[in-house]
Amino acid sequence: MPRRRTGLRTLLGAAVLPLALVSPAWGDTDPAPPPPEPPSTLCAPAGTLHGPHGAHAMVSLCAGSGTPTMAVSAPATCRQLRATVDYACRTSGTWTARRAGETVASGTLPGSGQYPGPGTYDFTATVRVRSMPEGVDVEGTVRATLTLTAPRPKATHGIEVDRSTLAPNSVTTLTYTVQRHSDEGDGSARLGLIAEEGTGAELTTTDTRCVNPLIGRHPAQDRLPHALDCALTDLQPGHPDTVVVRVTLKSRCSTVVSKLGYWMPQGQTLYTGGMLAGPTVTCS
Repeated sequence: MPRRRTGLRTLLGAAVLPLALVSPAWGDTDPAPPPPEPPSTLCAPAGTLHGPHGAHAMVSLCAGSGTPTMAVSAPATCRQLRATVDYACRTSGTWTARRAGETVASGTLPGSGQYPGPGTYDFTATVRVRSMPEGVDVEGTVRATLTLTAPRPKATHGIEVDRSTLAPNSVTTLTYTVQRHSDEGDGSARLGLIAEEGTGAELTTTDTRCVNPLIGRHPAQDRLPHALDCALTDLQPGHPDTVVVRVTLKSRCSTVVSKLGYWMPQGQTLYTGGMLAGPTVTCS
């Protein structure tokens, strides 16, 4: 009678079963990174401003984060002693943001500045609060500390220049390099270069993509000699563009600032562009 050979088959089956119940170590994956923090606005009470006849306004300071710009505002609640009117408040003024004692941004209210990144900021604002209907008109200085946590957005573009200083009574050649880092968007951008008005500074170039801005009403042909507007259309990641400019200074010093306006198309959405502050060439 033939023998049945079942021992090895049974042993293999018993070995496969525990393996099937255990997930292989090499199949593990790291947990997905948390989603980026969405744009948000943080507000804190900043002070109460008092006026005559019991008029007062409770002011807050607010700062936005999560976008390339930091929007700052000062909402307020208006009251007057024994008034039965519900007031709406209109605020205006100026603000300054400091981190570790150093000023990092400033502007008007409401207004915005370049987002300096996460950290704790001491905001100081000089505010005027007026009510609608009339009845409250107060002004003064308020303060608040805000801790912003959103990371600074990655730069989509960059501007570099090969010199950092100018001298009076000189002609200096500056070479600006403009880069696009992001795969999003397209190759179009506007490079603006501006010296100080009234100093006699002149900016010129042979680059046909650049013009001195035209001002005035038609048929005026007046142009600003201290500014250049350059339309760039071929910016690609890994393919920077350069603009060569001659700066002529007379006896008065002038700095030259640079900025880049760009568009990041997102379908038919309207507000998708940005403005990047470039380097400032100083004068001494």
